[in-house]
Amino acid sequence: MAERYEVGDHARPDTTPGERISYQAGPGTIYDPREPGYWDEGLLKTEVERAFEICHGCRMCFKYCDSFPGLFGLLDAKHEGDVRALSAAERDGIMDDCFQCKLCEVQCPYTPREGHAFALDFPKLVHRYQAVRHRREGFSLQERVLGNPDLAGTMARASLGMANVMNRVAVHRWFMDKVLGIHPKAHLPEFASATFEAWAGKSGKLAADTGHEAVLFQTCYVQHNEPQIGKDTLEVLEKNGCQAKCVGGLVCCGMPAWEHGDLETLRKQAKQNLDVLMPHVAAGSKVLVINPTCAMMLRREYPELLEGEDRERAKQLAEAVRDTGEFLWSIRNEPRADWNFESTPGPIAYHAPCHLRAQAIGFKGRDLLRKIPGVTMGTVMECCGHDGTYAMKSDSFEASARVGAKAFQGMQGQEAAEVWATECPLAGLQFEQHAGRRALHPMTILARAYRRDGFPTPVPPKQEQP
Repeated sequence: MAERYEVGDHARPDTTPGERISYQAGPGTIYDPREPGYWDEGLLKTEVERAFEICHGCRMCFKYCDSFPGLFGLLDAKHEGDVRALSAAERDGIMDDCFQCKLCEVQCPYTPREGHAFALDFPKLVHRYQAVRHRREGFSLQERVLGNPDLAGTMARASLGMANVMNRVAVHRWFMDKVLGIHPKAHLPEFASATFEAWAGKSGKLAADTGHEAVLFQTCYVQHNEPQIGKDTLEVLEKNGCQAKCVGGLVCCGMPAWEHGDLETLRKQAKQNLDVLMPHVAAGSKVLVINPTCAMMLRREYPELLEGEDRERAKQLAEAVRDTGEFLWSIRNEPRADWNFESTPGPIAYHAPCHLRAQAIGFKGRDLLRKIPGVTMGTVMECCGHDGTYAMKSDSFEASARVGAKAFQGMQGQEAAEVWATECPLAGLQFEQHAGRRALHPMTILARAYRRDGFPTPVPPKQEQP
């Protein structure tokens, strides 16, 4: 039996006399893909073992994704605590169970963000592991399809609506399960008949020049699936004196590709987004991002994953990025801010998206909703389990529902709340499938509350002071 140890010991005796696994960051602690050691499989294996050793001793993250319970179970029941005894297949399984919610990094006391000597960033280590693995093995058809939502949106529109119809046909869903590994019961987002960008062009919302206070990064979900969120966002911004503009030519932020370790595709997508956005950033515009995942990518991932001139441009872009709620909160006390609402949703159940938590900017969309008269708020902090494409896959659909169960229960437990809110549209889809009610984006709720018929309950007119 291996000797028991604590995280504070910094190292423990291994089963081989004289060998120790140090908890301190070492030569293999590399998160920058520009460094040659990032791609060294020997250094990577050593770093994975170091990370597993730390996590096995700490166990703070037992309640998140299946990576940690899976790791602990293997070490406790099979390998007597020896991380070096894990097989390659077992390591692959542990890493595949990570769906990049980032909550372990948010909670971990040993991260570079905390300035700790261990410099442990488990989600980045998983990204590195997948990037090295797929450079060696290539990508599956499933990974290539799910990693390119822009292509999926283009093909769906070319089908003239048949894609939405076929996604509800059992035989087609069986085919998608067998060929693409997409679970036949997973609720898939519907595709809009026209993109958000096309609507913006017809509505005079596209920027013809630079120098605007803000431009919108609408995200691929709003672009292809739910343009109304983008329309609502512009309506709320304009109501508060910000004439934000849309820009043409934006593509996916790259997270769907990068969650599979596809660094090349991520860099191509990032380069196109930088080419489109940087003239506006150089002219002083803020970049307002609707989806927290995309904001996290632009703000935190681009500056660390790109190379050369693109990395320097990404650092400038990151300084200009704001979550839409974050931006509106920053101008809430300015004379132009308009908090005169005409209808109210009443009590709201709010879900805090994981990738909003990862940015450490607070929950400003939630705080803005509190400005609506009659709103009371309950907040659920648990992960919903959708996590990009994780909930769509045949081999992780059930796990996704299990991971999200506490979030479902938390939202359902707020019985007085007939309206649910979250900044993550895919979380909204997950709640609809597993908890019976779709959560709306805060910008949609705000936009409706500005309208007299937005919600059934009107806001009483303000009484004039005598």
